[in-house]
Amino acid sequence: MQRTLRTRILGAFAVLAVATTLASSAVTANAQTADDGTADEVGAQALPTSYQWESSGALIGPKPDATHDVVSAKDPTVIRHNDEWLVYFTVANTDGHWSLAYTHFSDWSQAADAPVTYLDTNANIGTRYAAAPQIYYFEPDGLWYLVYQTGPPSYSTSTDPTDPHSWSAPKNFIDETPPVVDENGGFWLDFWNVCDSTMCYLFGADDNGRVYRAETTIGEFPNGFRNTQIVLQDTRNNLFEGGAVYQLDNTDTYLLIWESIGSDGRYYRSYTAEGLGGQWQPQAANQNAPFAGLANITFPSGQWTKDISHGELIRAGNDQTMNLDTGNLQMLYQGRDPNSDGMEYSQLPYRLGLLTLRGGASC
Repeated sequence: MQRTLRTRILGAFAVLAVATTLASSAVTANAQTADDGTADEVGAQALPTSYQWESSGALIGPKPDATHDVVSAKDPTVIRHNDEWLVYFTVANTDGHWSLAYTHFSDWSQAADAPVTYLDTNANIGTRYAAAPQIYYFEPDGLWYLVYQTGPPSYSTSTDPTDPHSWSAPKNFIDETPPVVDENGGFWLDFWNVCDSTMCYLFGADDNGRVYRAETTIGEFPNGFRNTQIVLQDTRNNLFEGGAVYQLDNTDTYLLIWESIGSDGRYYRSYTAEGLGGQWQPQAANQNAPFAGLANITFPSGQWTKDISHGELIRAGNDQTMNLDTGNLQMLYQGRDPNSDGMEYSQLPYRLGLLTLRGGASC
């Protein structure tokens, strides 16, 4: 999620000098980028070789009240819990201030009318800058985690994800905050946690073509993140922000999706790897044949957006493994009125819609 408060969205890269050189050469060699800046596609276990999606209309939008003059709903994270959809998301107000909100409902047809709770009413979180949430249940310690950015990568915990006032005050995964990664700018933002049986990984974007990853052990989590390195690199437009990483069908194959800037709107590229420590290979990484974008999405109720931006795939479970059922892929994403081009970023009228893969994994 691109931010106007750039000086606050910083990260921990004290160890990057050596890692950047080594990892950049490795991932650049693996990407096999074509002359037009796109990457060749390769197959992946249990995934279609090409994707065709169907989009809903806008399902979740801003709900201003007497104390929250919000203008957008964006950056969703979603789980199914006790027969309800729980959605946490980012909101921005007319002053350009970013914070978090929560809604819940049983069926997507109820989403537009569902109540919204603003997390600045949680005294532990308050009116601080907060954005780009991710929710999951960390089974080893029996707590729910809400990961988001307050500048550095932060998290709150709760025993009840349905109570937005139960989240604890944020703590940082990594405390150091040097100013920028390099002379070209770039920042540590849009964080994503995913764990295997022994390790937990923290991924992040930098709005400058690089995917970062830090790591800690299951036993040390949420502490001990270290060994931050670049694990995937391309042009700024090809690897921008809004990334996420998932396990596929309880196997050792993982899917990474990353928001990209196209010639006419945002879209998603995908990459796969064997193991979370493996090398990421392009899977559907071409604007004309993307993971998700205007090239492969239909809008039965009418096209309401040209951006397929900062979304989250709906997981098969809620734990730290981020497991997907590749036979039932859906994605909650943010889009906006194409006529809003040119507005100040924080005022863009983002709404949330739902993609459903046509034909499932057999397509």
